[in-house]
Amino acid sequence: MNVLAMFYDGGSMRETLLFDNLHNHIHVTENNSLMSHANLSGLAAFHTIATHCSFRKAALEMGVSASALSHNMRTLEEQLGVRLLHRTTRSVSLTEAGRALLEQLQPALVNIQVALDGINDFRISPRGTLRLTVPPDAGRFLLAPKLSGFFTRYPDINVELISDDSLQDIVSGRFDAGIRCVETLPQDMIAIPLGGQQQFVVVASPTYYAAHGTPVSPQDLGTHECICWRFPNGEMYRWEFEYDEQPFAVGVQGRLTANDPNLMREAARQGLGLAYLLRQHVEEDLQRGTLVQVLEKYCPAGSGFFLYHPSRKQMSASLRAFIDYWKAC
Repeated sequence: MNVLAMFYDGGSMRETLLFDNLHNHIHVTENNSLMSHANLSGLAAFHTIATHCSFRKAALEMGVSASALSHNMRTLEEQLGVRLLHRTTRSVSLTEAGRALLEQLQPALVNIQVALDGINDFRISPRGTLRLTVPPDAGRFLLAPKLSGFFTRYPDINVELISDDSLQDIVSGRFDAGIRCVETLPQDMIAIPLGGQQQFVVVASPTYYAAHGTPVSPQDLGTHECICWRFPNGEMYRWEFEYDEQPFAVGVQGRLTANDPNLMREAARQGLGLAYLLRQHVEEDLQRGTLVQVLEKYCPAGSGFFLYHPSRKQMSASLRAFIDYWKAC
């Protein structure tokens, strides 16, 4: 459970001692302090609303109603004597005071979460919920076939997999870790290889080759109809190849652009163009002959998927167990 959700439901005044590392910014005295009024449930509500800029999304994350969060925020602002959020019927934004409070709360909440995660080290079996953001291919081909074994070994761990290719920030998204290909790994993350090498292949249907010919080198792709891939940030993916151990990328064009490998595979089956897909996606088609691979010598096995997370210091026992299990598979 998220540390804020744990504190939201009825946190006592004495629990505010957990926020001692805020004392340089929120001056606490024994009998008269802002913190004595700003209880943990109010701070939890504020932090989650501020992170999402939405009462509805914050309520869904914390498992409470939006009206309860709104009431909690009004109480907090009355206690502090300052407005923290601008509210309209369509948007929520931080006031200057709200931005200052959020900036000072962040490190304290991280420290609390690390402390709570550390308790797992004293348990016989790690437990809790792991939230991971993973590309659909990694979820389908890397994780799904071995999840049953993981759950059998660690019955007290729950796993929440958010499958997308948005390359979102795992810190702001409150994920424990993420999985990506090496080319899209953030530079400031700890990365661990999982699942071994993966190979991407260029395929099309026999009817496409009959109508348009067969490319013999990646440079020929400029004269062919290709099924393009666009990242959620708007960037077009350049197909990656290798020759004489030297990697290079080729920009391709075509009338169809998508970000769903299943759709791209079906389009290739229908003869709409060449597709660049993970081999596991098209293995059955290659065996049946509904798709035919080209440019084999330019498509060596790649480095595969990596699990990444912000810091070893913040690794929970559950995440450590997850990594160790997949590395051993």
